[in-house]
Amino acid sequence: MNAASSALLAGYASALQDLQRDDRLRALQPRAGIDFVSNDYLALASAPRMRRALAAALEAGTPVGAGGSRLLRGNSEEHERLEAEAAQFFHAETALFFGGGYVANFSVLTTLPQRGDLLVLDALVHASIHEGARAGRADYRLSVHNDPDSVERVIRAWRADGGVGRVWIVVESVYSMDGDFAPLADLVTLADRHDGFLIVDEAHATGVYGEQGRGLTAAFEGRENLVVIHTCGKALGAVGALVTGARVLRDFLVNRGRPFVFATAPSPLIAVAVCEALAILRDEPQRQRRLADLVAFTDREIRAHGGWQPSGSQILPYVVGDNARTMTLASALQARGFDIRGIRPPTVPPGTARLRISLTLNVTEAEIRAMLAALNEVAGEARS
Repeated sequence: MNAASSALLAGYASALQDLQRDDRLRALQPRAGIDFVSNDYLALASAPRMRRALAAALEAGTPVGAGGSRLLRGNSEEHERLEAEAAQFFHAETALFFGGGYVANFSVLTTLPQRGDLLVLDALVHASIHEGARAGRADYRLSVHNDPDSVERVIRAWRADGGVGRVWIVVESVYSMDGDFAPLADLVTLADRHDGFLIVDEAHATGVYGEQGRGLTAAFEGRENLVVIHTCGKALGAVGALVTGARVLRDFLVNRGRPFVFATAPSPLIAVAVCEALAILRDEPQRQRRLADLVAFTDREIRAHGGWQPSGSQILPYVVGDNARTMTLASALQARGFDIRGIRPPTVPPGTARLRISLTLNVTEAEIRAMLAALNEVAGEARS
């Protein structure tokens, strides 16, 4: 590297050094050990039915690539079939398929709320929601995590300051780093009271909660003021996201959602995979029940022997606080054969670095018990 190119890259190198000093430098790691880190909650990513469905689709001539955006030649019968199946499955008026959860959230937040509207984001919503709010036309403010009274105060303060547009409340149903649940019934009531909309990211609930895995919004689907994002890359074992809601909102996204209009359509093969995943949810409810049993088993084990508070969901945060100690614990567990990763700011708030332990059908009760014993051991070693 010559001096000129070194100068060009110096700022980036300096920023990486700053991250390293703060124990926040990240690097890609290969898969290794027993899976306590993935979001493959129902073990569908490598399920035989998924493989057979894709093999059959390839044999029947389904193309790998879409070849263009959905508004050009990229709209395939596989996309159309998935959206029809998804709307029926989730009891929604319509569904629209996106290439990923991030782009779906970003598209919804930058397209549907209009100038003069207010977005009220739960403080702990996903980065894609924050980015969409920042890039969109509407004003946005944060509310205290899982506090409907805080949402109410934010709305009333905005109205008192002269806000006259529509209110959009934005939450996750299950929070990805804390594993706790949004008070959806209270938030639906708030949205109704203020003649506003509720946007719910069901990324970590779709497939896991609700009848047939329809998510925690299942009781509210079909309401015209509800927009739901069902991520397909977690419990559904594929990739992409389905936005469900009123037909007029879907049509508006198709016409005005720039991440949808100007992106090559998702692979038709992935649409086949997601369709098969929805069929598995209908046909194999035992997967959902087995995961619930694993969550209950783990909660009992933690309460009996762990000395920390379980979340009640399949996402178990073990909050450490210090960045370096978090990564030391993660490395020690990996050395014992358990794939557990450390989560540090900015993914979580400063001072709350943690191990994010994920329960999936890829593990057994015996492996969970062994992991918890190893965690107690390495945590004890770190304190001594």
